[in-house]
Amino acid sequence: MKLLIIEDDSAYADIIACRMRRHGFSCETINHADLALHKAMLWQPTHILLDLKLANESGLDLIVPLRASLPMAKIILLTGFASIASAVEAMRRGADDYLAKPVDSNTLLKALMGEINLEALTLKTMSPDQLAWEHINQVLSNNDGNISATARQLGIHRRTLQRKLQKKNLEV
Repeated sequence: MKLLIIEDDSAYADIIACRMRRHGFSCETINHADLALHKAMLWQPTHILLDLKLANESGLDLIVPLRASLPMAKIILLTGFASIASAVEAMRRGADDYLAKPVDSNTLLKALMGEINLEALTLKTMSPDQLAWEHINQVLSNNDGNISATARQLGIHRRTLQRKLQKKNLEV
């Protein structure tokens, strides 16, 4: 079984690859959407794990060409920003499943092996605080950890953002 992991966060991709290798998968990772289709054509994976947000591109745009090139491959969309709308769109474009990050190994294995499907999967609902925290982290990541740029983009004072980050880190 060959698993292609298309994920812009290379550390996260490496962690998933390590976990899946323990379960018998041969894994390759790719961090750029523009190279993903070429890599898939060359390597011919049986399974594809595709991130919804790939830097400035959408993983949704890769589903149709991946499905056309590899009709038998199991394509699973993985996202930190799960929503019913994106799940429906992923399935409409040809994804086999849709999972919210973080995902545990058992759930991922079941999805890869076809033991769960979107209808059986209840999307995790987030509280407003969790949603806000996820949004802050995404914007911070997009700004390469720059607090000032992130605060400007969020429309809050830099010190307010620092207090929010410090408070959350103390709770964890």
